[in-house]
Amino acid sequence: MADRLHLNVNILNAGVFGGSWRLPGSDALASYGIDHYTSIAKKAEAAKLDAVFLADGPLLDPTIRHRAGNSLEPTTVLARIAAQTERIGLIGTLSSSYNDPDELARRLGDLDYASGGRFGWNVVTTAGPVAARNFGRNAEQAHASRYERAAAFTEHAVSSWAARTSHVSPQGRPVVVQAGGSSDGRRLAARVAEVVFSADQDLDHAKAFRAGLRAGAAANGRRPDDLVVLPGLSTVIGSTEVEAKARRELLDDLLPDVYARGRLSGQVGFDVGELDDDEPFPLDRLLDPDEAGGSQTFYRMVRGIVERERPTLRQLLRKLGGGFGHRIVTGTPEQVADDIERWFRAGAADGFNVMPDVLPSGFDAFADHVVPELQRRGLFRREYEGTTLRSHLGLGLPAAPAAPGPVPALEAA
Repeated sequence: MADRLHLNVNILNAGVFGGSWRLPGSDALASYGIDHYTSIAKKAEAAKLDAVFLADGPLLDPTIRHRAGNSLEPTTVLARIAAQTERIGLIGTLSSSYNDPDELARRLGDLDYASGGRFGWNVVTTAGPVAARNFGRNAEQAHASRYERAAAFTEHAVSSWAARTSHVSPQGRPVVVQAGGSSDGRRLAARVAEVVFSADQDLDHAKAFRAGLRAGAAANGRRPDDLVVLPGLSTVIGSTEVEAKARRELLDDLLPDVYARGRLSGQVGFDVGELDDDEPFPLDRLLDPDEAGGSQTFYRMVRGIVERERPTLRQLLRKLGGGFGHRIVTGTPEQVADDIERWFRAGAADGFNVMPDVLPSGFDAFADHVVPELQRRGLFRREYEGTTLRSHLGLGLPAAPAAPGPVPALEAA
């Protein structure tokens, strides 16, 4: 385990909670303007975070009826952030399912060069019928096929960057980031990822997940220490425990019920609206994760909560915060720092992808109060030691694939 932990902030539009845009005092439309992102990035750089991260999907999410969405394409936003910052890393999500590998490799390679070596690519496969229809397809690709294409796509991009003789960034090439907890996702991470964004509610499971990834990297001829694992962490912070709990309760009350139910229905593959709010959530309705379609990462997350806690539907919806299933920590800055330190020292995480409850106020609390507490404990840097994302993450430049194979075409629509 490294001596210092790594921290990113996920600038997820208005915040990770489904009702974040409704919090009194917040600007519900802020995430539709570029200044929202650049101001948070500047704050993150002042706090010496490793990177800012942008999630995305190549679709117009129907839940836009009930919560703010991702309105701006990630590389466009990150180029603007790069121009207004100097050190902070820039990680963007781009689909391997619905992009061209040569075009994407050039775009990201150029952005890495123009930013001075600060870019990371979050490789994702794109699940769901909405995105498929957006590209004129009748259905999404099969899970295994998406990951087969993703592996070849990523190796193709890395080889393209390694072959550059001009416009090469100070870090050599973009950092490869991957998010996916399925069996296929873990195999892809062990093969090509340098940073893994994970989702875990349980410390012991997170330890085993990280150990498994590192063992997989070693089996692929890689150094286990060259894989950085960053679970998502949602934070609700108050100056006192009472204040933090009151903020969480308010956010729960502000959550649009139709949004929360619709999101959970999409995650578990059936309409939860038919269930009684106060009856135990039916575990027998949940498939084995490897048999589920869509995003297996969050399916596994929800199934794990149901198995461990046996919640009612109402309790499960509140547990998730109408969000994405990442672990939520509610408390004072010291309590949040305690939790971060416990997971880090236990070997469950190399750091965290921080997902504030509401933006920008939730991140202001994290940067102004949690980061200084982590610095006082000697867990987090006070100054940057380098200028590139690889430097922030303590990563070298691994060898590129010698002769990557062809990228599989999309399956017939």
